[in-house]
Amino acid sequence: MLLTSVKKLFFGAMLLLALTSQAQVWKPTSASITFKIKHALGATAEGSFKGFVGAVVFDPKELSSATIKASIDAKTIDTDLKIRDKTLRSDEYFDVEKYPKITMVSQKFEKAAKENDYVGTFSLMLKKTTKIIKIPFSFVQNGTTAQMKSTFQLNRVEYEIGEKSSLLGDVATISITLNVQQ
Repeated sequence: MLLTSVKKLFFGAMLLLALTSQAQVWKPTSASITFKIKHALGATAEGSFKGFVGAVVFDPKELSSATIKASIDAKTIDTDLKIRDKTLRSDEYFDVEKYPKITMVSQKFEKAAKENDYVGTFSLMLKKTTKIIKIPFSFVQNGTTAQMKSTFQLNRVEYEIGEKSSLLGDVATISITLNVQQ
């Protein structure tokens, strides 16, 4: 009887180990993080960030166990205009010396209406402000590779990235493309 209980316990532990080891862990292979924001006289300023580091565990069939943790280097902001980049790195905007990373950590995921579409709830830390935001994204898997894409808007003033201004819009459109492999 004791031997049977030990066997059941051992089998249960092995089954649990096998199930948890099946989580779809993805290694980021490339990332594109870009932004657009209205500038003076209707023009649009565009730029990008580099230095993506992240950990992705995502299985569309197991959203309750999915997690995404990511960061980018704030100092890598690039708008193709050195004087503007210097200003954006200053304490008035991103304050990259004091806040070198922009980070986001998932809280939960939900399936959206369209196939391959999801909504993630993330804790986003930008400069000295952390907010919970919802980010829509697509996840398309092709064998052992996948691509996650998202476009969403952020109000820069809510994160103390500069002040309200008639020369610069408050809302930036952020686009992220993340390629991953198992």
